[in-house]
Amino acid sequence: MARPTTKEDLIKVANEQFDKMWSLFDTLTKEQQEGSYEFEGKERHWQRDKNFRDVFVHLYEWHTLLLNWIDSNQKGDEKPFLPAPYNWKTYGDMNVEFWKKHQKTPYEKSIKMVRQSHKDVMATIEKFSNDELFSKGVFSWTGGSTLGQYCVSATSSHYDWAMKKIKRYKKECC
Repeated sequence: MARPTTKEDLIKVANEQFDKMWSLFDTLTKEQQEGSYEFEGKERHWQRDKNFRDVFVHLYEWHTLLLNWIDSNQKGDEKPFLPAPYNWKTYGDMNVEFWKKHQKTPYEKSIKMVRQSHKDVMATIEKFSNDELFSKGVFSWTGGSTLGQYCVSATSSHYDWAMKKIKRYKKECC
């Protein structure tokens, strides 16, 4: 699937991928949904995430990053997308901190959190015009990217990542 480059496509694809993720997740039994898993893989996230709560709180935290970043910058408090001390070379460490933060978050709460944060992100996206989302240079705080590119990364691209987790779980465990 091509990355969205318009507001209309961003909204459509983000919602479609979110719904597709839940439809795929719903093919698992309740026991499978709430179970644990361990996968081998080169990327750290394969070792980090041990259950679907971990996946859902990861999505929630990236939604929250996006929302806080937009809110701060819109209020004139210019901040980078990744909070200090993290950068694009060390954001994996940030993801581990998110994982640690949520080890006591109940599974059911993680579902509510990610569903609500998705709604919040979509409502925020609605507030921007197509040009504000996908024209470079509109906002100084987006650097060489567009606001829409960040939104795609925090929504449909991350939902694709979550679906890979679900598919691999189904393949290896069910």
